[in-house]
Amino acid sequence: MSVMVRIPTPLRRMTNGKDKVEVESANLGEMVEKLNGEFPGFKDRLVDEDGELRYFVNIYVNGEDVRFLEGLKTPTNEGDEISIVPAVAGGF
Repeated sequence: MSVMVRIPTPLRRMTNGKDKVEVESANLGEMVEKLNGEFPGFKDRLVDEDGELRYFVNIYVNGEDVRFLEGLKTPTNEGDEISIVPAVAGGF
């Protein structure tokens, strides 16, 4: 099943400037693996050494935060839109 992945500006250098990439995947973990296969090193930006999403990366499937779904096991369906959003820190 093909899903559309929106790539944030900081990661576009890894995707040769592409802001969107189509990937065939059954779940979020498979999507990460396929992106890493096409763009080596991509997984390291999203997943830590324990195989969990990095705390400063938010991923949404059709606007739903995967941390409140099934994390990397979250199923993906044909036509889903996945957004990778790096956390923004700041203060006053």
